Amino acid sequence: MVDGVVATLQSKTMLRATVDFDKAGKQTGFVQVPHSVHDDAWGVIPVPIAVISNGRGPTIILEGGNHGDEYEGPIVLGELIRTLDPGAVSGRLIFIPAINLPAAAAARRTSPIDDLNFNRAFPGDPLGSPTQQIVAYVNDVLFPMADAFLDLHSGGSSLMITPSAIIEPVADPERHGLNTAATLAFGAPMTVAIDNRGDPRTATASAARAGLTVVGTEMAGAGAVSIDALALCRRGVRNVLAHLGALSPEMADPPKTASRVYDLPGSNAYVLATDEGVFEPFHVNGAVVRAGQPAGRIHFLVDPSRPPVELAYGADGVLYGRRQPGKVRPGNCCLVVARPLDAP
Repeated sequence: MVDGVVATLQSKTMLRATVDFDKAGKQTGFVQVPHSVHDDAWGVIPVPIAVISNGRGPTIILEGGNHGDEYEGPIVLGELIRTLDPGAVSGRLIFIPAINLPAAAAARRTSPIDDLNFNRAFPGDPLGSPTQQIVAYVNDVLFPMADAFLDLHSGGSSLMITPSAIIEPVADPERHGLNTAATLAFGAPMTVAIDNRGDPRTATASAARAGLTVVGTEMAGAGAVSIDALALCRRGVRNVLAHLGALSPEMADPPKTASRVYDLPGSNAYVLATDEGVFEPFHVNGAVVRAGQPAGRIHFLVDPSRPPVELAYGADGVLYGRRQPGKVRPGNCCLVVARPLDAP
């Protein structure tokens, strides 16, 4: 009997939204995550949510704050929530601009409550920790409502990434084509197909499995707000919404030149630290690099008699991402190389 009760509970969610997803117009509210702690027995974590709905059209989920130290997406989504006239929308837009609220409030990649990475926790657990419960709500409640999903990221505190739109690779050619077209519509100068080392636990991978059209971004990083990346994100989100039919084409600002498409060439894309020390990169993002070429070196400040250890690139391409903190330990990602798909 107990097993039957647990199974019933696991098919539902304990989270409650204060918005009505079927109501027309603009609403702002919260998804309430039960959180019983020492100083608050029956409290909740109030995760912000907004819905703008008008007439017929697609349902699109716009997510920011998946990692709490990535800022361009949440800023842009907050602006749209405040300024977008429901009359300009065809369909329904569901905004979750700080979905990983505990991490966003702490400016951390992972939640300070359970130390979980929201973007490596799908499909979640409705009876799990707070992060797992929020993930399960997105996966089990929001994804089934939607036709498309925009997941707005940057490099966070540990990486500076060239501002880019991200294609979620999928096996089905038709779905892959829809993802690619929507991602190119974003209008970033650089578009990159990224499978996150094949990890199926990401938000975009889970949305793709649910049959949604998926668009991702990487908007700079280094734990700061990039002026250029923020401007690109503002334009790009509107471009995608227009491409999907939720906004009129007049509200888009398509780029004048086509985006170049890249991918990450497997494990060779990553230059990883081999020792503990301080990493000195040899190149800036956008530099053309070759496999075997020196990429940087690790200095040992506590032992000045020890020579630096040099690291090399494992693939041809362009430098796409660069570690932001100088301090490294074995296994840290120091550099990322992207490979142009139109290369000879």
